Order: sequence, then C-alpha cells, then structure tokens
Amino acid sequence: MFDFLESDWFIITLEIVFVILIAYDIKKYIDTKKCEYIFNIVLTLGFAIWTLYPFYKSYFGWNEAQKVELLSHCDDLNDTKICKCLDEAIFKEYVYEEYIALNKNSSAFKEFVKEAKEDCNDSGWF
Repeated sequence: MFDFLESDWFIITLEIVFVILIAYDIKKYIDTKKCEYIFNIVLTLGFAIWTLYPFYKSYFGWNEAQKVELLSHCDDLNDTKICKCLDEAIFKEYVYEEYIALNKNSSAFKEFVKEAKEDCNDSGWF
C-alpha cells in the first residue's frame, strides 16, 4: 500500500518540498527580521535530516569494492537486466554489514528477493 515511500521520485519530491519551505522562511525572515522564521528554518532542517537520513544511509553504506564483490553474475543475457536491478535493490535496502550478517535462507530475505524481482519485471505503474 505504501510502496511509493521507497521510490526515488518520492524522495526527490520530499527534498524539493523541504527546499521550498526553507527558501520561503528565509525570504520571510529577510523581509520581517522575525526570529520565528529562524526557528522554522531550524525545525525544517532538523525534520529533513530526520526524514531523509534513512533513505540515504543505504546509498552510502557500500563502497565500490564491496559492490563488485557481491554483484550477481548472470549467465543468461536476458537475466542481466533483472540481476542488475536486484543488485540495486539490495544496495538500496541493506547496508554492507547488515547484508553480510543476513541469513540468505530466511523467509524474509526470500520474500524481499521475490518482491524485488517482481518490481524489476514490472514495466509500469498499472
């Protein structure tokens, strides 16, 4: 139901909203010199960090050597797109330490892989 929360477009839209809110408060502060706008800016920045940090921690949790080490190797040319998509889903969902400690035979991981493959095969929203 809330799959859109994990999409990159949602994150980009959220970033744009935060930038607009901060710019508006900066403009209002410059016009009125009221301290309440500084408070709004600080609150908006704090909320932006609190909201966006979980989305970005997975992007920075892998270095290139770790990614190359754990990349899937597909033999079939048709499966290459799915493998790359699945690798990206893993890099986005888990940080390196979590992925190494993860039980790859658990039902939760198998469900994640199944859903990721379905998302990779999905050509559109409908």
